[in-house]
Amino acid sequence: MTASTPPSTRERSSARLALAAVCFGFVMITLDATIVNLALPAIGAEFGEPSTAALQWVVDSYTVALAAFLLTWGEAGDRWGSRRVFEIGVAVFVLASIACAAADSLPWLVAARGVQGAGAAALLPASLALIVHQFPDAGARARALGVWGGMSGVGLAAGPMLGGLAVGLADWRLVFAVNVPVGLIAIALTRRYVAETTARRQARIDGVGQVLGTAALACVVAGFIEAGHSGWADATTLVLVGAGVVAGTAFVVAEKAIAVPVLPLGVLRVRAFAVATAIGGLFNFCLYGTLFCLALFLQRVWHLNTLVAGLALVPLTLAVGLNAFVSGRLTHRIGSRLPIVAGSLTALVGAAGMAVLPDERSPVLLVVFSVVFGFCSLAMPAMTSLAMNALPGKAGIAAGVLNAARQTGGAVGVALVGGLLPGTAMWVVAGGYAAIVVLTRLLRPSRCEAQSS
Repeated sequence: MTASTPPSTRERSSARLALAAVCFGFVMITLDATIVNLALPAIGAEFGEPSTAALQWVVDSYTVALAAFLLTWGEAGDRWGSRRVFEIGVAVFVLASIACAAADSLPWLVAARGVQGAGAAALLPASLALIVHQFPDAGARARALGVWGGMSGVGLAAGPMLGGLAVGLADWRLVFAVNVPVGLIAIALTRRYVAETTARRQARIDGVGQVLGTAALACVVAGFIEAGHSGWADATTLVLVGAGVVAGTAFVVAEKAIAVPVLPLGVLRVRAFAVATAIGGLFNFCLYGTLFCLALFLQRVWHLNTLVAGLALVPLTLAVGLNAFVSGRLTHRIGSRLPIVAGSLTALVGAAGMAVLPDERSPVLLVVFSVVFGFCSLAMPAMTSLAMNALPGKAGIAAGVLNAARQTGGAVGVALVGGLLPGTAMWVVAGGYAAIVVLTRLLRPSRCEAQSS
C-alpha cells in the first residue's frame, strides 16, 4: 500500500496542474469580455469617439466573434483533439492582445478585438472538453467544473475592477498587455500536464452554416446598437435586424440540410440541454448588460474617476467570484436546479435595487445591491453541469452550443441593454432573471440531480 502512495500523489498533483492550465486560459476569455468596460471612456477620449454606439463595438466585436466561431471550434476539438485546439486558441488570443495594446485607432482596436474573440472561441469549448476528459470520475469532474465555473465568475466580475485599476494607475493598453504572460503560462502548463483527447476525423467543416450564423448574429447585434442610437423606427435599424432575421432563417434551413452541421439541431430536442442553453443565453444577457451599464453609470452619472469606479465594483466582483466557487460544491451535492433558481432570484432583487439608484452618489445602496446581485453566479457552474450531463459523450458539441448561446446573449445584452437609460436597463435585466426562474420549471428533477459516483 505504501508503494502506491507516491504515484497517487503525483497523479493528484498533475491533475491540479492540468486544471490550472485550463483555467489560466479560460479566465483570460471571461476577463476580456468585461475588462474593457471601465476603460471605455478613456479609449473614447484617446480616439475622439465618445458615442456609446462606437464604444459598444469595442465590447461586442469580441463577443460576436466569440459566439460566432464557438460551434466550429467545438467540433474541431472533437475532430483534431481538444488540447491542440486549446493551444491554438491561446496563441491567437495572445497575439491579438498584443495588437489591441498597440492599436492607434478605434477601427484597429475593434478589428483586433474580433481576432481576440476568434481565439477565445477556440480555447473556450476546448477547455471544457479537456476537463471532461481529464476527470473521468463524476465526482472529481463536478469539483473540477466548480473550479472552472468559479474562474468564470472571477474573470467576468473582476474585469471592470481590473480595467479601472489599469486605467487609473497606468494606461488602458495595460488591460490587453496583461494577457501575454498569462497566455504563455497556460501554454507551458498545457503542454506539460494536459492529456490530449481522442481525435475523430469527420467531414469538412460547415462553411455555409458558419457564414450564415455569423452574419445573422452580427446583423442583429448591429441593429440593436443602431436602435439605441437612432431608434427602432430608423431605416438602418430595420434593415440590419431584418437582414439578421433572414440570415438566421437561412442558417436553420441550411443546418437541416447538411450532413454534419455546425449546429446539430437535434441536440436542442434534449430538454435538459435546451433549457440549459436558454438559461445560459439569458444569464449572459443580464450579466454583460449590467456590467456595461454600471461601468458607464458610475463614470457618466456619478462622475467617478476610472480608478474609483473600478474600486466601487469590488463588492460585486467579490460576490460573483465567491458564489461561483460555492455553486460548484452545491451543484455536486444537490443538483443544478436549486442553485440556478437561488442565483436568479437574488440577482433579480439586486437588479431591481440598482434600477432605482439615485443620480446622487449613494455608496451604501450601491454596495448592498451589488452584493445581492453578485449571487447571480450561483447559476454559472450549475448551468454548465446541467448542459454537460445532458449530452454524455458529446463534450465538444455541448460546450460549443452552450457557450455560443451564452456569448450570443452577452453580445445582445451589451447591444440592447447598453442603449437604454440605466433605470430601464436594470428593469430589463430583472425581467431576464425572472425568465430564467420560469425556465427551470421545465426541468425534470431527475435531470438536475448531482452525479456523484
